[in-house]
Amino acid sequence: MLPKSVKIVEVGPRDGLQNEPTLVPTVAKIKLVEQLAEAGCSVIETGSFVSPKWVPQMADSAEVFHKIDRQNKVRYTALTPNLHGLQQAITAQVDEVAVFAAASEAFSQKNINCSIAESLERFTPVMKLAQQHRLPVRGYVSCVLGCPYEGNVSPQQVAQVSKQLLDMGCYEVSLGDTIGVGTPLKTQQMLEAVLSHASVDKLAVHFHDTYGQALANILMALQQGISVVDSAVSGLGGCPYAKGASGNVATEDLVYMLDGMNIKTGINLKKLAQAGLNMMQVLGRQSSSKVACALTA
Repeated sequence: MLPKSVKIVEVGPRDGLQNEPTLVPTVAKIKLVEQLAEAGCSVIETGSFVSPKWVPQMADSAEVFHKIDRQNKVRYTALTPNLHGLQQAITAQVDEVAVFAAASEAFSQKNINCSIAESLERFTPVMKLAQQHRLPVRGYVSCVLGCPYEGNVSPQQVAQVSKQLLDMGCYEVSLGDTIGVGTPLKTQQMLEAVLSHASVDKLAVHFHDTYGQALANILMALQQGISVVDSAVSGLGGCPYAKGASGNVATEDLVYMLDGMNIKTGINLKKLAQAGLNMMQVLGRQSSSKVACALTA
């Protein structure tokens, strides 16, 4: 049974831009966020409060949050991996924050220099402070369908980490195929394992399109009852720890597919594509969205 509507979490301004090799001007980020809101995106991951030493592209997140012209119906969210990041997010009046863990021990060590268990422990004070400020917390689980260091990742391990994040107080967990190696059958098997520990309304999916499987995997997730999907305008993004990992599934391609299935998103495809094309002009390259390229051909 397919959902009648899908909530799209637009991650382009954060997950999409964070790995760009040249610094994107703050004014261009602000314009992108505002145009995405104008196109009908209801949840926009606007920035992250992490060390500028590790992610220099996100060093201006506070400025972006302060300067965007906010729309009432839009939730502007940020990634906050630690207490310091959360305190910065609170000052910037972020609507929602996110924490992240990995389903792969090797990836956790390479990415944040600690075990999965240690990473989850670090979130305890973050969750406590967020609850005090009545800030919703979303959880990300990376490498749910494969790891660049370990290879295959057990669906049971994904289920376990997801359950721990929900038990800690995350209102939703986004399951990420960080390196984009998943296929529909693997997606089905992973989701079945997670759904044995969590209800479908607590889950979202986040697919990278490295092998061109993202839309097929999303369709499988929709058939499992998932109705929240992360995507990035123009297919922005990638994973710095995974060779050849291309960007997120393009929001334009996702909206086109959902429109064609009569599944409501509330997003205007033409305005969305224009927002993406404007950013690609700033970056000096062509959009990774097939739909955006077709619309402007």
